[in-house]
Amino acid sequence: MWFEQVMFFFAALLAVAGALGVVVLRNPFYSVLALVGHLFALAILFLLLSAEFLAAAQVVVYAGAVMVLYVFVVAYVGGIEEAVADDSAPRRLGPLFAAALFVELCFAIVGTGLGAIDTRGAETGEGFGSPGQIGELLLSKFLIPFEAASFLLLIAAVGAVLLARRRRGLEEMGGA
Repeated sequence: MWFEQVMFFFAALLAVAGALGVVVLRNPFYSVLALVGHLFALAILFLLLSAEFLAAAQVVVYAGAVMVLYVFVVAYVGGIEEAVADDSAPRRLGPLFAAALFVELCFAIVGTGLGAIDTRGAETGEGFGSPGQIGELLLSKFLIPFEAASFLLLIAAVGAVLLARRRRGLEEMGGA
C-alpha cells in the first residue's frame, strides 16, 4: 500500500510536469518529449488501477507509434522561431484564464477529491481494463468519439505538414 501511494504521487507529479512542459516549452521537439513523459506517467497510473492492457496500449500505441509520428512532423516542420507579439489579446488574457482555471481546480480538488484518498476506490468488475472489454466499448458505446479522435489526429498531422510546406515555400518548388 505504501509503495502504491508513493508511485501514485510520483506518477501524478510526472504527469503534471509533462503536461506543463508541453505547454510551456517553446521548442516543439522538447514539447513532444514532455508529452512522451506525460504518457508514460499515465501508463503508470493505469498500472496502479490494475488496467495492465491500457498501460501497455498507452506505451506502445501513444508513447510509441503516435509520438514517433509527432516527432517526424515536428522534425519536418522544424524549429522556426517566430516573434510573438507582446500586445496580442491571447497573450494578455492567457494568465487571467490560467489563474481562473487554477482556482477552479483548487475548489474541485478540495471539495471532492480529498475525502476519497484513504478509500480503496470504486469497485471494478471482472475484466476491468481487459482487451475484450475495451474492444467492446470502443466498437459499441464509444465508436463515434473514437473515430472522431482518429480523424482529428489525422487532420492535425496533415495540416501541420501543409503549414510547414507553405512556411518553407515548398509549394512553389514542388509545382515547378
